[in-house]
Amino acid sequence: MTASAAAAAGYTLAAGPVRADVITTDTNGLDVGTAKIKLAGDEMPAYFARPAGAKNPPVVLVAMEIFGLHEYIKDVTRRLGKLGAFAVAPNYYFRKGDLTKVTEMSQLIPLVNSKPDSELLSDLDSTVAWAKSQGGDTNRLGIVGFCRGGRTVWEYAAHSSALKAGVAFYGPPVDAPNPLWPKSPMQLAPEMKAPVLGLYGGADQGIPVAQVEELKAALAKANKTAEFKIYPGAPHGFHADYRPSYRKEAAEDAWTQMQAWLKKYKVLS
Repeated sequence: MTASAAAAAGYTLAAGPVRADVITTDTNGLDVGTAKIKLAGDEMPAYFARPAGAKNPPVVLVAMEIFGLHEYIKDVTRRLGKLGAFAVAPNYYFRKGDLTKVTEMSQLIPLVNSKPDSELLSDLDSTVAWAKSQGGDTNRLGIVGFCRGGRTVWEYAAHSSALKAGVAFYGPPVDAPNPLWPKSPMQLAPEMKAPVLGLYGGADQGIPVAQVEELKAALAKANKTAEFKIYPGAPHGFHADYRPSYRKEAAEDAWTQMQAWLKKYKVLS
């Protein structure tokens, strides 16, 4: 897909070339749309998908990568809607502008790194409250996230006592030094309040397998419920079907593992 076609289709520009055979999920049987979630003195855009006519569907938050609320994240939201969830992807980077239009990683990274964890967690809490106000069953609350959104899953699992389960796709266990991020997922291991499934690539250049094993050990030492699956040979971003990093076999298995985890902890039926 050319850059202009990718932009027209709603994909991020900073992640590089978009694969021609991206997965596209239709809206049949779904109510989908955009929303404005009220925050203290602001409104946060969000994209949602839910089964049409469903009463009290479970709520699943979708935590995006660093690239903003673009078509891949929206498609994942629709896929979760097809599984019976009221899936909501909040655009919690909205204060930084439209990240999907940023073309250079060198410009993008400082923007997303300037997002304080305290604000991020508050934005997610506000998203949960909004979903509840729209008829979602927040007694069956889950979160799924990718890349930086995978880190968000770990952070939110340590924050929210309402969360029933989380699934982190290649979320970094250790942070680069940042005063706006008080504790990394590794440091938060003793504070985890919900079971998390971690899905990682064995060939991820940014997240060494040893680091994943270290997080696993820290959680076990703290008697926290977590499971991990590492896909040999899979790179970072193996689920991102719009990028060259996509690995079909690992992505499909990881999606199956995610569903089983959310069903095990009574988020999905």
